[in-house]
Amino acid sequence: MTLLDSAGARLDSMIADAKELIECESPSEDPRAIALSADLTDAVIGARLAEAGLAAASERLVIDGVPHLRWSLGTGPRRVLLICHHDTVWPLGTLARIPFSVRDGVLRGPGCFDMIVGTVQAVHAVAMLAQAGGPEAVDGVTLLVTGDEEIGSLTSRTLIEEEAARHEAALVFEASAGAQGALKTARKGVSWYEVEAVGRASHSGLDPEKGVNAGIELSHQILALESIADAAAGTTVTPTRATIGTTGNTVPANARVNVDVRCRTVAEQDRVDAALRRLEPVLDGARIVLHGEVNRRPLERESALPLYERAARLAPEAGIDALEEIAVGGASDGNFAAGVGCPTLDGLGAVGGGAHAEDEHVVLAHVPHRTALASLLIRDLLAEGGRR
Repeated sequence: MTLLDSAGARLDSMIADAKELIECESPSEDPRAIALSADLTDAVIGARLAEAGLAAASERLVIDGVPHLRWSLGTGPRRVLLICHHDTVWPLGTLARIPFSVRDGVLRGPGCFDMIVGTVQAVHAVAMLAQAGGPEAVDGVTLLVTGDEEIGSLTSRTLIEEEAARHEAALVFEASAGAQGALKTARKGVSWYEVEAVGRASHSGLDPEKGVNAGIELSHQILALESIADAAAGTTVTPTRATIGTTGNTVPANARVNVDVRCRTVAEQDRVDAALRRLEPVLDGARIVLHGEVNRRPLERESALPLYERAARLAPEAGIDALEEIAVGGASDGNFAAGVGCPTLDGLGAVGGGAHAEDEHVVLAHVPHRTALASLLIRDLLAEGGRR
């Protein structure tokens, strides 16, 4: 039986696993929900690995109250890191409005595309290899399932970076892109800032001239942000949420705006950071305070290209005629892995669409092919040592 045949035979089991995980809602910022999700994820993954003859127990790594799960398979050197997450963006109660369903070959449910089905595919890809070749067939694989990716991986970042630094390759099971499931070979880096304008309050009717209007100062800064962006380089500097003042009859002493920065290269990310730190006030008596920093370094194509070329070579064996690649603006935990020098390939998860949207869905016809591709890629990487 080929790996593709094996993946096809597992489809019903993968759907059942996805259903169980989707129906355990897991919003990132709900500690109780995330704890329950970790418990269930541990049980589901553990059962599939045990069925395949893998006795490895999970490690539950709780960092600042957030549970992350790690399975280190075999005793050999760490070779291939599989990165997933079990948290989602959907609040408790979403299932009442968007229940799990499978109709006309399409699976739906909150978190299915981002990234529950991807996690299920990763686990079954490993189990297939172990079932076919014994535990030694996955010796050197680490499966990491974190619990706070959707809110910036604030507690898991160091864990991901440490794991990536000791592995030869990282495969990220975030959802693919487009109708044919393009792999993500480049992701923009992300920096998050808050620009704060500090002025001086006064009564806006009795003596407005005694104040320094932080709102007006902030408006100058928002306009200045536009000049820092560089469309040709793919660099965006986007003011988003803003707050000004305290009451309707007070010259505001404080105003703030969040700034979302996306860059294709480390050099651009550093340039924007330096430019933001050089912002100067326009109004006499005003001050500018910058909060924030680089959150994720870019996943540059150079880090992913050898892995993508390997996957493209293996794709026909998984029944995939043409495996496409794409660069995207969104970031993932793959940025952290690439940032410490680990070759990283992203987008190995589900094919579908609607991430974070009401029409989130997965096209089931692609699930066996994507699972087989993951198995083939893991096997190929384990067979070739000393890549780094």
